[in-house]
Amino acid sequence: MEGGWFLMRGCFLCLIISLLLQGEGDTFTINCSGFDQHGVDPVAFQAVFDRKAFRPVINYSIPTHVNISFTLSAILEVDAQLQLLTSFLWMDLMWDNPFITWNPEECVGINKLTISAENLWLPDIFIVESMDVNETPPHLTAYVSSEGRIKFDKPMRVTSICNLDIFYFPFDQQNCTFTFSSFLYTVDSMLLGMDKEVWEITNTSRNIIQTQGEWELLGINKATPKMSVGSNLYDQIMFYVAIRRRPSLYVINLLVPSGFLVAIDALSFYLPAESGNRAPFKITLLLGYNVFLLMMNDLLPASGTPLISVYFALCLSLMVISLLETIFITYLLHMATSEPPPMPQWLHSLLLHCTSPRKCCPTAAQKGNKDLGLTPTHLPGMKEPVELVGKMPHPGKAELNGSARAQQEYKARKQHMVDLWVEFSHMMDTLLFHLYLLFMATSIITVIVLWNT
Repeated sequence: MEGGWFLMRGCFLCLIISLLLQGEGDTFTINCSGFDQHGVDPVAFQAVFDRKAFRPVINYSIPTHVNISFTLSAILEVDAQLQLLTSFLWMDLMWDNPFITWNPEECVGINKLTISAENLWLPDIFIVESMDVNETPPHLTAYVSSEGRIKFDKPMRVTSICNLDIFYFPFDQQNCTFTFSSFLYTVDSMLLGMDKEVWEITNTSRNIIQTQGEWELLGINKATPKMSVGSNLYDQIMFYVAIRRRPSLYVINLLVPSGFLVAIDALSFYLPAESGNRAPFKITLLLGYNVFLLMMNDLLPASGTPLISVYFALCLSLMVISLLETIFITYLLHMATSEPPPMPQWLHSLLLHCTSPRKCCPTAAQKGNKDLGLTPTHLPGMKEPVELVGKMPHPGKAELNGSARAQQEYKARKQHMVDLWVEFSHMMDTLLFHLYLLFMATSIITVIVLWNT
């Protein structure tokens, strides 16, 4: 009885040793009997297919090294409101399966095979920022080399989170991230690496990118941080994808028309204020600009406050200010031509100072007095010339002449006040126009400088 127990224990020990020796082998060589010129018998790989549920390693204490690279082949959409980037990627994965090896010389010179990916173990690599269901097409295949190197290419339509900054729209640049990591395998079971250099990924993406629309690829960088979830540590590779918007569409459809309308509004100051056509013209421009903003609203981002919105609000404010200036000048001219009030002394002195002749213009004195209505008959202390004739006026005629002279002096004083207020209105129109141009130039230059920073 005791001898039988020792015999059973010896058989069990031999079985364990044989299994361990088989597990410690370097490779699991595929039988080449299933290889011929017409293809490969699936039975030769059946043992490998049966193990697809398990991570293919000889020793489970050794992590599987998975090399990752990708190609950005299209930038489909950038949603500023939802902060999403939709792109099309070709994700390339490469790892070693030690149970798939064969000798090409014995297997009719076959060095590489294509095997359905459903029959192989695949690493559970995903993109952390992805916010959509994976739309990878089914029934993909993988390349398997005679050394056990597996290369799996997977096309993906990815909708990922991207922190978009639209302040500089339409001259904005965005920096989105693609973080590749594993769902289940920690750093003890899986380590991630690079199959290509970053510059190779960038050049390949630029060469084969399909969309030549609103966005262009600037560059790709990478980082290799570790992701800690509780007590588990996961390996990951983070790619920074820099893209830039092509602004030509928005410059032609938004900035240029807006600039034309503001320029026409500024040129409308050259319309005579007395004609009464300036205010209706400015009101028409203001209404046209509001219609333009309503029509172009679909081209602007639906969220945030981009700098271009500030620019449009500034242009609209300039048009409103110019309309208010026109209303003020029109009011002054109406007051001057209807019932001009007496001009204060300080305002009269200021007007004389602003219209005083320059030393380099000796003939400007008469012109300045003429513009202000300061003719000799309107100056204080001056009388109408008296005819030096020998006839004495009749008393009745003298009374009539005095009344006519008083009426004429009243009209002259009123005309003088009208001329003063008209001249003041023209001076204020010129001053406010210059201030308007200064404010407009300063504001537009400030916006352009902010766009260039």
